[in-house]
Amino acid sequence: MINKRAGSVAAIFAASALLLGGCAANEGTTDGGTTDEGSSLTGTLVGAGASSQQSAQEAWVAAFQGTNPEVTVEYDPSGSGAGRDTFIAGGAAFAGSDRAFNDEEVAAGEFGACVPEAGIVEIPAYVSPIAVIFNLEGVDSLNLDAATIAGIFAGTITNWNDEAIASQNEDAELPDLAITPVHRADDSGTTENFTGYLFEAAGEVWTEEPDGVWPFESGEAAQGTSGVVDAVTNGTGTIGYADASRAGDLGTVAVKVGEEYVPFSPEAAAAIVDASAFVEGRGEGDLAIELDRATDASGVYPVVLVSYLIACVEYQEAADAELVKAYFEYIISEEGQQAAAEAAGSAPISDQLRERATAAVELIS
Repeated sequence: MINKRAGSVAAIFAASALLLGGCAANEGTTDGGTTDEGSSLTGTLVGAGASSQQSAQEAWVAAFQGTNPEVTVEYDPSGSGAGRDTFIAGGAAFAGSDRAFNDEEVAAGEFGACVPEAGIVEIPAYVSPIAVIFNLEGVDSLNLDAATIAGIFAGTITNWNDEAIASQNEDAELPDLAITPVHRADDSGTTENFTGYLFEAAGEVWTEEPDGVWPFESGEAAQGTSGVVDAVTNGTGTIGYADASRAGDLGTVAVKVGEEYVPFSPEAAAAIVDASAFVEGRGEGDLAIELDRATDASGVYPVVLVSYLIACVEYQEAADAELVKAYFEYIISEEGQQAAAEAAGSAPISDQLRERATAAVELIS
């Protein structure tokens, strides 16, 4: 079990491999980098990682394009695991990841662009509910408890008219149709967050420990968030999980928490993040947190994704430090967070968390 530092975070924070071209913000500002003199930043900033951040990254990069015309930000949404690996190997100056590095990875201190053993910055800059999405003709929403969701994805509940589903949805016309669960094929932080919920909230059914790699051979595998959404959309009787910003017109599940069924929303996701503690024993700029996914508190949506921005405390190349620092400053600003909220449905980080995040970004050199 992860140890916790005293205190809590007071409020939330809010596809195929492709490069998102854009521009980074000018250091020291809060609105994307504009100054009377214009931006003095130049160069290319390369990042890689979580596909869940794709919509937000597109918005962030677009905002940078007008304020720093001589800087290009390239973000490859190849998945959290791939992004962490690329960052470790030195192929990217920053990573996006739907989980923080664990204690063993941090202790190893092997991050290619960083000065050895200088440490890393991890900022929970994007928070979004994970939607349980499905494609079932005539059904737009379902109520499901954790044990039923776990049984569907573990392969023990195999038909849509199973009593476990029907008993929670008396008004729904459920067909006699096989369920096709769809999961990520790649090492995914979304998968790790989703299986973390199943393990904590329905451990009697889901006995596999949380992991970014899907633990079963059954079901249909798809690459990245876009792959899962496409597979569910183009299938019949399919069900999957994806960042809620990508749910579109698919059917979605309201998750049972306590005695109520809670649909996903940024506000409901915020409610679970509010009480989360920082991981104990990390560096000053490492703001990794742990979530209470088994809560029964009213109004909480517990299937959430906390996605991090990850950087070096000290870079081997000064140009990397300057660009990463400027880009992160914009992302955690009120303007940056609002841009992500509008583009991806994520929830802006709280003022208290922004203060902690700003101090972490200031460490980058």
